[in-house]
Amino acid sequence: MRRILTGCVVLLLLSVTVNAAVPLQLQGNLSQGSLVKGRVEVGTKVFLNNTAVATTPNGFFLLAFHREAPATALLKLVRDTGETETKTLTIAPRQWDIQRLTGLPAKMVTPDPVAEKRIALDNAQIKALRRNFLEIPYFESGFILPAKGRISGVFGSQRILNGKPKNPHNGLDIAGGLGGAVWAPADGVVVLAAPDMYYTGNTVFIDHGFGLISVYAHLQTMTVQTGQEVKQGDSLGTIGSTGRSTGPHLHWGTTLGSTHVDPAMVLEALGN
Repeated sequence: MRRILTGCVVLLLLSVTVNAAVPLQLQGNLSQGSLVKGRVEVGTKVFLNNTAVATTPNGFFLLAFHREAPATALLKLVRDTGETETKTLTIAPRQWDIQRLTGLPAKMVTPDPVAEKRIALDNAQIKALRRNFLEIPYFESGFILPAKGRISGVFGSQRILNGKPKNPHNGLDIAGGLGGAVWAPADGVVVLAAPDMYYTGNTVFIDHGFGLISVYAHLQTMTVQTGQEVKQGDSLGTIGSTGRSTGPHLHWGTTLGSTHVDPAMVLEALGN
């Protein structure tokens, strides 16, 4: 737990004078795997590395930096007057836990053809969710942890099995005990409540608006349905060990668009 906190407790409030009246504000941790919340003058267009960033009617926006983000990123602001400002953001590197395991049975490293088909169908559903987003800033409710328990897995860690690199861990694992309560950490809409996904078992996805989606995996039970609006603290289900799981725990993941970000960093940027 100590390693998570030392990597995530940094809170950055950066004010750069764009004009005398309204400064650019960035809150969060400018580092690999992080999410940052920003605010600009209403009507200002925001671009990160020349890609447009959606802004709320109040001028709030979200930025994501992936696990292998380069050392710098370019933020550009275009005000409604046509005036342009640019700023180079420095993205701090992070050290990731890498585990190398050898001598494993082949079926533990490479799924069989039947499993591959199931995985492909699951991935297609997930990608479809992340291609669109609700233009309602539910994330402004703030975020809290979605369950109680010991942190048993951290974002960004990776296993190399029989010399084959597997996907890095893209969430935070909370070992809270079988049947432990899981609740919505923020307001949003359940965009998918899927039973029996290959890797994640019973799985819930919540859209928090403007590209921010969270996922709750390996649930024993689900108490929400697709299309249901939830408020912070509402029940989502209970901790389980469904899917590919070695024991009861909640896998909590967060993405902005297609970029996986550390849920611990989401708490830093958006926590209550």
